[in-house]
Amino acid sequence: MTAASTGGDRSARDVVRFYLLDHRTPLGKVIDVGLLALNLVFVGVFVAETYALSPATDALLWELEVAIALVFLVEYVLRLYGARSRVAEFFNGYTMVDLLAILPTLAVLVLPLSAVGVNISFLRVVRVVRVLRFYRFTRDAEFFFGTVTDNTLRAVKLLLTVLVIFFVSAGLFYSAENAANPGVNTFGDAFYYTVVTLSTVGFGDILPVTTAGRWVTVATILAGIIIIPWQASKIVKEWGHKGKVNVTCPECGLAYHDVDASHCKACGHVIYQELDSRE
Repeated sequence: MTAASTGGDRSARDVVRFYLLDHRTPLGKVIDVGLLALNLVFVGVFVAETYALSPATDALLWELEVAIALVFLVEYVLRLYGARSRVAEFFNGYTMVDLLAILPTLAVLVLPLSAVGVNISFLRVVRVVRVLRFYRFTRDAEFFFGTVTDNTLRAVKLLLTVLVIFFVSAGLFYSAENAANPGVNTFGDAFYYTVVTLSTVGFGDILPVTTAGRWVTVATILAGIIIIPWQASKIVKEWGHKGKVNVTCPECGLAYHDVDASHCKACGHVIYQELDSRE
């Protein structure tokens, strides 16, 4: 769909869906940049709230968090409204992360104060998933309005994966340890511990003192040694297959061949890649 096709021959749902997915038109770019900026501020508010601030600053941050959460709620509703299949959109991983990112803030607004007080630890834990919203901006080659190559996009995803592991792990560790561990007073302390732990330096100046903190540490290490190499291997594999086509030999199963290949280079079976250029 192009910008011209969003005219009178398109329904309101089509227009909403187009501009939420568009990266090329001026309005689509404004929406993308605006949502990305709000994501950065939303995450920044979460980090800032872990530090000792004046009551006036705390109140200002809370009002800012509520305002951004309401914007994201509108975005969430519009995505469901404009989707071709609302059920599929609801269960989409990106959409579910969008909802989880704003649920804690909305819960504080909607639930009675007593209920919020009982579940405040749970709400703190859920709030760290808001950083996962950044993955929505790297899901296709239109990232940065199509100005980056596929290989650059893969590198960005790897960097984002590392940062997400650090951030989510630090947030979970902070939520688990803050009340019991004198060495974890702010998000910065938890982030420092996470980086030191995943880098296997292990200074030992901060140690988990709760069972939840220990399990977060274990999960962080497992995520680091599994997810990061897996992402990196995908990048190396794609770089190694640059200039080739992903066609699998029916005889031996070898994938990726030269564009002009007529036979499999492993077993010699006929694959006739040149037929693609003759059609």
